[in-house]
Amino acid sequence: MATQIFTNISSLANTRMDSGFVRGDELAILPSIKNAFIIIEDDTIVEFGNMESFRFRDGKNSVAMNTIVLPCWCDSHTHLVFAASREEEFIDKIKGLSYVEIAARGGGILNSATKLNATSADELFNSAWGRLKEISKQGTGAIEIKSGYGLSLEGELKMLRVIKKLKEKSSLKIKSTFLGAHTFPFEYKENHHKYIDMIINEMLPVIANEKLADYIDVFCEKGFFSAEEMKTICEAGKKYGLKPKLHVNQLNSIGGIETGISLNALSLDHLETLTEKEIELLGKYKGASTLLPSAAFFLRMPLQPARSLINAGAAATLASDYNPGSSPSGNMNFVISLACIQMKMLPEEAINAATINGANAMGIENDYGSISVGKKANLIFTKPAHSLAYLPYSFGSNLIDKVMISGSFI
Repeated sequence: MATQIFTNISSLANTRMDSGFVRGDELAILPSIKNAFIIIEDDTIVEFGNMESFRFRDGKNSVAMNTIVLPCWCDSHTHLVFAASREEEFIDKIKGLSYVEIAARGGGILNSATKLNATSADELFNSAWGRLKEISKQGTGAIEIKSGYGLSLEGELKMLRVIKKLKEKSSLKIKSTFLGAHTFPFEYKENHHKYIDMIINEMLPVIANEKLADYIDVFCEKGFFSAEEMKTICEAGKKYGLKPKLHVNQLNSIGGIETGISLNALSLDHLETLTEKEIELLGKYKGASTLLPSAAFFLRMPLQPARSLINAGAAATLASDYNPGSSPSGNMNFVISLACIQMKMLPEEAINAATINGANAMGIENDYGSISVGKKANLIFTKPAHSLAYLPYSFGSNLIDKVMISGSFI
């Protein structure tokens, strides 16, 4: 058994004992230990505390002075598997076209679907593998990846099989979500029932048989899937053990939040467009209210009302929404800076939202998301930093010195 010991750590951040969602006022509390040590055996945290309580033991010893050590980011909403970038649409946005206008011209999700269906599984895997390596060096240790750029039986299965292979090959913790209901393929624009029937009766049985997904998702939005259509699809998915994680209220409020809560969804994601009543509902909702500020930033939309949600008691969660159309970055450090700068979240709130709440939003909170005895040694070691607030404050600097995944530096 390999033992690693790190001593004289400036601050050991998020040493939380309770692994449940953190919400409301508690989100601003980030348990930390100054002048700390941590001991890791193989891939597991076995002991930590203040240096005054440290007792020497055999193992590989390292001094981590002036370093802040945090749990790795848990990015609970991404579309990391895609065939190609969409910078041509980026230019269209600069010229004034909206997200909806681009989608209506065959761009957006349909653009990605066309490219994905023309790309081999090996090519998809290799490009996704490169993205995984990049974000792991930026501190992400656990990630959810959605399908949704196939929009056909063959395309969706190809994506989910690639995600399954990533799970098998990567040291990161990966959860997969089936998002066949991302949009309606062009040929089903006027026949919603037929495409939903394909999702339920053709896609879901194969996905369940091959154990290709952990969760199910639907893009509930005007011009996409209605709240009632989302309910039909999710109830079918639940019969196969797939709990909902849902896109709601990105552009419009059309009943997605009420329906998602009634479905006992694990998370409700996006939430750029909220009424006071919906904020009140999210304050009582047991799951994650997942905010994706880099998507709103990239689309030049108003960012989510994080302060109102937190004040209402919601379990605010941060994720990257890494995708080629509306958030072409998986850098969670930038997400945290955006949350602080633009949504007025405190650094402690943002870190809790990106670690323990992100872990809960993926159902992996017992092993990830905080520094706790028995959890996986997924840790970020920073470069010298004056304080925790310096990390989001210095948004243009790479302040990560090294990243440990499952007890090994990558």
